[in-house]
Amino acid sequence: MPISRHIAQCLRQGSWIRRLFEEGVALRADGTGRPVYDFSLGNPDVDPPEAFTAALQQLAQDTTPGRHGYMPNSGHQHTRQALAQSLAGDYALPFGADDIVMTVGAAGALNAAFKAILDPGEEVIVPAPHFVEYRFYVDNHGGALRVIPPAPGFRLDVPGIEAAITERTRAVLITNPNNPTGVMYAQDELDALGDVLRRHSAGRERPIFLIDDAPYRRLVFDVPQCTSAFAAYENTLMGTSFSKDLGLPGERIGFLAISPRLVGRAQLAAACAFTNRTLGYVNAPALMQRAIAQVPDAVVDLTRYRQRRDRLYGALTDMGYRVVKPDGAFYMFPEAPGGDDIAFVEALRAQRVLVVPGSGFGAPGFFRIAYCVPEDTIEGALPAFAAALSSPGQPQ
Repeated sequence: MPISRHIAQCLRQGSWIRRLFEEGVALRADGTGRPVYDFSLGNPDVDPPEAFTAALQQLAQDTTPGRHGYMPNSGHQHTRQALAQSLAGDYALPFGADDIVMTVGAAGALNAAFKAILDPGEEVIVPAPHFVEYRFYVDNHGGALRVIPPAPGFRLDVPGIEAAITERTRAVLITNPNNPTGVMYAQDELDALGDVLRRHSAGRERPIFLIDDAPYRRLVFDVPQCTSAFAAYENTLMGTSFSKDLGLPGERIGFLAISPRLVGRAQLAAACAFTNRTLGYVNAPALMQRAIAQVPDAVVDLTRYRQRRDRLYGALTDMGYRVVKPDGAFYMFPEAPGGDDIAFVEALRAQRVLVVPGSGFGAPGFFRIAYCVPEDTIEGALPAFAAALSSPGQPQ
């Protein structure tokens, strides 16, 4: 075997999302010509805003010498300053350029942060359901992921999180709005979590960090703005990207933001710039950094995502599915009729509808629908959802 036993085990535990996406590719090529309704991958299909496209076109004409060269590992100063000003407006905190590290997407931000804060054997607590790759990100840096069940309605179980804190706890990781549920945590939930972390950090040499994985923070539908981990707790880091709010997942551009209230933030920022380099990222893509600096507050048109949410939620609940209405992102996480999410996902796959079992997110008994797909994909799949619900062995 040419690979390590550890990676071989990781491959066996690998992502349901990618596996089903690849199955979709195979189904489309099976020669039958029958449509495939693929809700497996959170791959945004709403085009970037015109302001971003205009900025990119302008930069493509730029002939300034050195425009494709290296920059400080934390990123271009003018890009970090533009993002700091944007964050200051969003969160009413005095962010500066030195609080920002430009990264290769939100995944790069999380990996740089974990490398900077984790010693071997330390733990990161995450509420279920959670993004499937978190376990591997933490494992990359010698840590261990500790998964805590959610409160009803996929809310934060703050007492449960507190009960899980030990001397080995280094961070609590959240996604807000959540992937896969689309649920946005309420500010009082975050504030209560901040109180717990503040109390358990007292007297420690190093604090327990709150890490907010926030690529969906601007994709909220029914309120003007997402709730704030920065407001809840001073030792907060935010990893985010422009993959979702600008529709740029393939460009791999994101950043890590460190709270201006965090004691020792300059040392932490320097450490993350170092880990950004030594993990092999070196720096975030230069062209994308320059483009983002021109449109730090731009967002895709949320109308289509909101309309899809409403159409799908209304149709599924009318059929009898039980599902918490998403507040944001572009995911829905219904209960699997009959309780066996893997069997139910297979039943849908037999009808050429691809969704992801909740077991892949640490929440068996549910399944994820990524509705960042064309409207006709949703409409075409609805009869299959109805048929699967009423098939033998499923509750009526």
